[in-house]
Amino acid sequence: MTEFTDQERLRRAVAQATTDALREAEIHLPGDVTAALERAYAAEDNPVARSELEAIFENISTAERENVPICQDTGVPVFYITIPPNVPFTAAITEGVQDGVRQATAEIPLRPNVVSPRTRENTGDNCGMGMPAVHITPGETFSLTVLPKGAGSENISALKMFLPSETGEITRFITETIMRAGGKPCPPVILGIGIGSTADGATALAKEALLTPLGEMNGLEQEIYDAANALGIGPMGLGGETTCLGVRIREAGCHTASLPVALNVQCWAARRATVEVNYP
Repeated sequence: MTEFTDQERLRRAVAQATTDALREAEIHLPGDVTAALERAYAAEDNPVARSELEAIFENISTAERENVPICQDTGVPVFYITIPPNVPFTAAITEGVQDGVRQATAEIPLRPNVVSPRTRENTGDNCGMGMPAVHITPGETFSLTVLPKGAGSENISALKMFLPSETGEITRFITETIMRAGGKPCPPVILGIGIGSTADGATALAKEALLTPLGEMNGLEQEIYDAANALGIGPMGLGGETTCLGVRIREAGCHTASLPVALNVQCWAARRATVEVNYP
């Protein structure tokens, strides 16, 4: 009988959780996103927009029926892991994530998307320099969340360093960014917004905001949501009432002389999944 060390068991547990989370995220759209798409369809009068939403629903149904990824762009793997006090924070965790990503790429399968930034050489397994992206924080449970991020929406990301007096310009900045993007991010989109912190901190907040399920919005979220939908870009950029499915904002304190604002856009295939790691 093979005996594994604690670190080997930890690595294997994280690898299995990684593969499980990717399989769930890539094949099954979260219920809150599906519900938002259904609300958009019910409110849509534009026949072209309704047709595009119907195609999205068929896409979702086919993925679940055939057990295949929702979108050909299976994204780059971004992970958020919480670790309780009884779990050691060692290299076995990040190594386990890499093992799980390689396994998921081969088994689900996932399109190999990770390349060298300058030579464009593809690693073939969605791992490589700094990939997969892993963010680790302390928590009460040992859980792993994956947020696969496609390039069409990621390429619309934006950061602006406002003056502290320009808080009233945030909605315009977001709306103008979405207007210039048009159909590129495969709308209807979800907008993750980070306000405060530092330049890099705001961009991290914007992506983390996409982890929050869609639902009731606060005042600024609703204002941005209404402004984005007033653009009339519509599903896949072909016109309609729904350009944006929801807005999520995360904030942090910032320097008295600074106001960083970042936008991270997610396409309609807003994939995410959380699983608990079976360890110890």
